[in-house]
Amino acid sequence: MNGVLRRAAWWAEDYAYAAVWQARAFASRVDPESFLSGTGTPIVMLPGIYETWKFMQPLAMRVHELGHPVHVLDTLHRNLQPVAEMADGVAAYLVAHSLQDVVLLAHSKGGLAGKLVMLGAEHQRIRGMVAVATPFGGSRYARLMLPRNLRALSPRDPSIVRLSAQHEVNARIVSVYARFDPHIPEGSELPGAKNVPLDTGGHFRILAHPRVMAEVTALAA
Repeated sequence: MNGVLRRAAWWAEDYAYAAVWQARAFASRVDPESFLSGTGTPIVMLPGIYETWKFMQPLAMRVHELGHPVHVLDTLHRNLQPVAEMADGVAAYLVAHSLQDVVLLAHSKGGLAGKLVMLGAEHQRIRGMVAVATPFGGSRYARLMLPRNLRALSPRDPSIVRLSAQHEVNARIVSVYARFDPHIPEGSELPGAKNVPLDTGGHFRILAHPRVMAEVTALAA
């Protein structure tokens, strides 16, 4: 299969995965409090834009099965607010629940908020973050979008520029990403971080890649 056809196949598989899990997330009646038990490292889930935590439910279930309490923030809902507001909400949640030595598990835009929390006043509460398909340097496709919450992910947006210039917490971040991401043509490589490129394509379907769980397990050990 040539490169163009391979990318087209990855794109189709990616949207099929997203459609299935968005539908399952909508239908799911799982109580998030059922994931709070466990004596392992606390895991805080940070979904991407237009996603609820239930889009990442398979990961939440697997992490919980390993003995880690998993925290989700209903206040994030579909993650439409600015990254700074999302980060403030996460920081407030950490304080309200007296969480320490936390591992953030983020997808896409959630990784931007996670990095901002790691740079903020509650940074000492966070051990590190596994970020999957996060546009740390923005995505040029965002400039073409009409909704402001999507255009804010442009590489030229001041919030992205400021966040990209701050490297001090990058060493505590694991960035997992596909070699072809249909939403982030620039890729998700983060200077100074542990970068984990996967030999596949996709923005959503790599959430199910075994390497993601391997990196979460290693960071949370």
